Amino acid sequence: MRGYLVAGNWKMNGSNVANAELVDGIIAGAPQSDLVELLVCPPFPYLSAVAAKTSGSNVRLGAQTISEHESGAFTGETAGSMLRDVGCEYVIVGHSERRALMGETSQAVADKFMAAQKCGLTPILCVGETLEQRESGKTEAVIDEQLNAVLDSAGIDAFGRAVIAYEPVWAIGTGMTATPDQAQEVHRHIRALLEAKSESVAEGVKILYGGSVKGDNAGGLFSNPDIDGGLIGGASLKSEDFLAIAEAAVAIC
Repeated sequence: MRGYLVAGNWKMNGSNVANAELVDGIIAGAPQSDLVELLVCPPFPYLSAVAAKTSGSNVRLGAQTISEHESGAFTGETAGSMLRDVGCEYVIVGHSERRALMGETSQAVADKFMAAQKCGLTPILCVGETLEQRESGKTEAVIDEQLNAVLDSAGIDAFGRAVIAYEPVWAIGTGMTATPDQAQEVHRHIRALLEAKSESVAEGVKILYGGSVKGDNAGGLFSNPDIDGGLIGGASLKSEDFLAIAEAAVAIC
């Protein structure tokens, strides 16, 4: 069984005081299940402090992005080796906000994906369509382009050491959520695309859903056969909300 990953993307939120309270709450209430893994991804300035808090717990640490470069004259960038050095195990790549606001292309995302793996980090590859793309019937074409850019660069075997997150852009921070059937349909498509290259890799990879996941809708989403957890935004900023989502996963195991 693949198990579940419930990952919190804090985005550009937090402070030392708020983060300490949040992490303490998550650690105190974290479900004791080998099949449900919890992950927090704070902003860069707080990685070391959160790493110290989560050390020795069953809460993992990740970063929100990574440079495709190993080192050098790249002001403002952060190398994968640095993320590993402060205790990260995961890193998000290709989040829709970075694609849209920072102009990250699918090839740039593929380069970041490979840079993460080169440093021993597990990339969480985000894919997803806008509302306009969904309404014009382009969802699968958009997903295929984003996934194939990484497959062409890194190869199918690389997905044996990766996580995929399907995030419909129209449901991120809007309060809108794909129905369980809508989400499962896209997750099934993603897994089928991988299956065409390797059934064993496709069977093992976790595919998360992101897009206004909350405690009251997580169970319906996670009960689908191809949805293996969530990449959580706003609900990851309060421990009780984040833990409610984790408990929904535990209830399914």
